[in-house]
Amino acid sequence: MGYATIMVQVQNEPPAEARLECALGLARSFGATLIGVGVESMRPLIFDNGMVAMEAEWFNALRDIAQNNIKAAKDTFAKATAGAGVEAIWEEGLDMPVQALARASRAADLVVAGYGPDNRNDPYRDAAPTDLALASGRPVLMVPQVAAPLEARRVLLAWKDTREARRAMSDAMPFLKKAEDVLVLEVGGREDLANAETRVASVVQALERHAVKARAKAMTCHEHETSGQIEKEARAFGADLLVAGAYGHSRLGEWVFGGVTQHLADRRDCYVLFSH
Repeated sequence: MGYATIMVQVQNEPPAEARLECALGLARSFGATLIGVGVESMRPLIFDNGMVAMEAEWFNALRDIAQNNIKAAKDTFAKATAGAGVEAIWEEGLDMPVQALARASRAADLVVAGYGPDNRNDPYRDAAPTDLALASGRPVLMVPQVAAPLEARRVLLAWKDTREARRAMSDAMPFLKKAEDVLVLEVGGREDLANAETRVASVVQALERHAVKARAKAMTCHEHETSGQIEKEARAFGADLLVAGAYGHSRLGEWVFGGVTQHLADRRDCYVLFSH
């Protein structure tokens, strides 16, 4: 079992280099086809004063900028994949990135994503990993802008007994099967510790049936400390990849009460595989 097709948004700017390098490395590792997508949209004009000619000029100028950015991204993709030993496919278009990539992901098993420079999340240029996880129905690997190449030797599976976590475990199976060690971690309330221990032990047994070497750990903390505890355990375990279900609560619930998904997405310094 592996990923047969990997998709990545390509941009001609330094922060996107790590994203493309990661996608290309994974394509080599899994013997996968790599789909590069160049996509941007024009920011709408916010005034309407009857100056139709001027508005048309602005639109044309913005379209030219987007098209030039896409052309530069295509050149970057061609240069990166030339002689790389993988099948490479290019797609492009003038469209909103999240929606365009979600549609294109019908041909992909894994989507590699990241943020723009200075943590930019411009919806007309960038496809945020968490937005892609929600829109695409595909596992989305969030790539930090500065990090060592992903080896996924030690993987932490952040467990919560939800549909999203079960989906994440299944989606991450190619990584889990290649890993040297996997930690299944559930962090919750003290009153549920015994049940949590039973749950993570059951997950480990399921992984072992797939020849995945895994261990289980359940621990307690206050709800608002969950994300920080997961990070602490990941560092102690030496994890170079975190796997988590995205938005087990509603997005509004995560925004109001805080949540693991948004906290991990805001870190921007570790590899995280999200599934929803």
